[in-house]
Amino acid sequence: MKKIISFIVFTMGLLTISYSQTSAYDAHALFNPLFYPHYGNTIRSGNGEPGPDYWQNRADYSISATLDDENDQISASLIITYTNNSPHTLSFLWFQLDQNLFNPQSRGFSKLPVGGRSRYGNAANDFKGGFEIKSIQLQGNSSNPAEVPLEHQISDTRMRVELPRPLRGAGDKISIKIQYQFRIPDYGADRMGILHDEDGKIYSIAQWYPRICVFDDLQGWNTLPYLGAGEFYLEYGNFDVSITAPANHIVVASGDLINPSEVMTPDQLKNYQKAFLTDSTVIIRGKSEIRKPDSRPSKKLLTWKYKITNARDFAWGSSKSFIWDAARINLPSGKKALAQSVYPPSSDGRKGWSRSTEYVKASIEHYSKQWLEYPYPIATNVAGNLGGMEYPGIVFCEADAKEEALWGVTDHELGHTWFPMIVGSNERKYGWMDEGFNTFINEISTSQFNKGEYHHPYESAHEMTSYMFDDSSETLLKQPDALKEYNIGLMVYYKPGYALRILREHIVGQSLFDAAFRKYIRDWSYKHPSPWDFFRSIENSVGEDLGWFWRGMFIEKWRLDQAVTQVEYVEGDSDKGAIVSITNLEKMAMPVILEYETQNGTIGRIKTPVEIWQNQITHRIKLPTKDKLKRVTIDPDHVFPDYDSKNNEWTSKSP
Repeated sequence: MKKIISFIVFTMGLLTISYSQTSAYDAHALFNPLFYPHYGNTIRSGNGEPGPDYWQNRADYSISATLDDENDQISASLIITYTNNSPHTLSFLWFQLDQNLFNPQSRGFSKLPVGGRSRYGNAANDFKGGFEIKSIQLQGNSSNPAEVPLEHQISDTRMRVELPRPLRGAGDKISIKIQYQFRIPDYGADRMGILHDEDGKIYSIAQWYPRICVFDDLQGWNTLPYLGAGEFYLEYGNFDVSITAPANHIVVASGDLINPSEVMTPDQLKNYQKAFLTDSTVIIRGKSEIRKPDSRPSKKLLTWKYKITNARDFAWGSSKSFIWDAARINLPSGKKALAQSVYPPSSDGRKGWSRSTEYVKASIEHYSKQWLEYPYPIATNVAGNLGGMEYPGIVFCEADAKEEALWGVTDHELGHTWFPMIVGSNERKYGWMDEGFNTFINEISTSQFNKGEYHHPYESAHEMTSYMFDDSSETLLKQPDALKEYNIGLMVYYKPGYALRILREHIVGQSLFDAAFRKYIRDWSYKHPSPWDFFRSIENSVGEDLGWFWRGMFIEKWRLDQAVTQVEYVEGDSDKGAIVSITNLEKMAMPVILEYETQNGTIGRIKTPVEIWQNQITHRIKLPTKDKLKRVTIDPDHVFPDYDSKNNEWTSKSP
């Protein structure tokens, strides 16, 4: 039953608010101590750390690929060495075949509305994409060189491969060779594609090889289909990749280029090596060289060789139209890395991509100092036809982006290095654990870049509540694919980022929160945390029970509405003090910041903890003043998501 709150009070010359309101607040629902669905165990500890028996499987890839730029096709052969570190014996393996999304018979294609979908589909409805699997074989070895064909079944964007022998737990390995090819879509769900620039096609290549699904302790095989909006959940391993492309192309990729002298002209190699030694941007291949044949080695094809260790994925870009520049990254440990950008002449200019490498360098240096050191040798920004997408060591950003927009997308995509490239959460299920966390750290990064060049003060949280908490809003725990598309930006990016901001700045404090967040990153680097691991980790570090916060802001979609419901003088005499009653009208609660102003101009503030709402709907606060009041306001800075600002203030002229 809902509780009715009603106050009608007249005191010595001061008429208080006359207020009648139904309250939906239930303290037991918000502060229920049984927040966690299970206790900690030896795999995932109660303190939010990986337990002593935590295990995780591993996938190492060796890939040889060829780009056919006339037919927009990739042909490749990969060998995956899969290590089963689990305690379970596996008789089959599941792979992700993300390119199958671009087949008109795919589940994701079937979800598209009439007329297509702007971001997560394929712009060309008649495009017939998908992997063509030519062969799957058990890789031979020195004692048994024969390559044995393996039975397999393809189901939409997944593939099950039957094993010729059970793969035992505790470290047993198997190597499988897969030969395949596919056509590259012009626009692949905003995560890969081809930009048809006047100086040549720009290829952004991702989700381009069969990737092993994650087998974990939470649910075994994670085989949710790729539908477009949901991103990825991947195992870690080493990548050794060779990419053969036309010799007039520049190919950039995840990881370290290990054969630069074989794919560059002498001048380009000299400039490339110089870039590792300077903080200023060095032009490796300039705008004037783009249409000159001698700006590239005089061969038909070149093979670029890249390696990256302990990564969860690999992506690359290729084009003959690339300007290429770079500069040194200085890391906190004293190590150095390289920031580099590739973009067409149409994107050049101080308002455009000629500042990209400056942005890459600043972003990586900030996050490395603030949270955890950047783990890769190179950070690359590629101008393409994507709004923005991230992979280990390489990101794809919109070629038309300029100034603040270019900084914003570059910083955001590089921020994903920490979530989910380092902290490997399940994006397919919990998009807020990478997009929301990243949105949060982006705000801090932008405030510090170049003395706040692109920083804007936080908008009022009250102004966003009608979007974050209206009737069409959804809970953060829904899978991104299950959210209404217009809610994805708010529920996956903005709301969780905002929630962490108020937790840091107004609930636990910046110092405690930052230390807790760093510990969470360290503990779960290159591992697979669940939402409950994150919640436990933060609580243990800051020393607070935050179940009420996680429940209200993350698990449910509850609203906050706190109101000034009564203002009175003690015994009608201002000399004896004033008492303000505040009431919680909705299901969520927050600490209270109460500001008062007296008739003589004195302004004071009182802060109360969230615990005032543990056992009551209305809380009374005595103000430390003997003066008559002019104004009383809840949340004067609009930092909390109060849904109804109209009842947040009382004035002496209130009717």
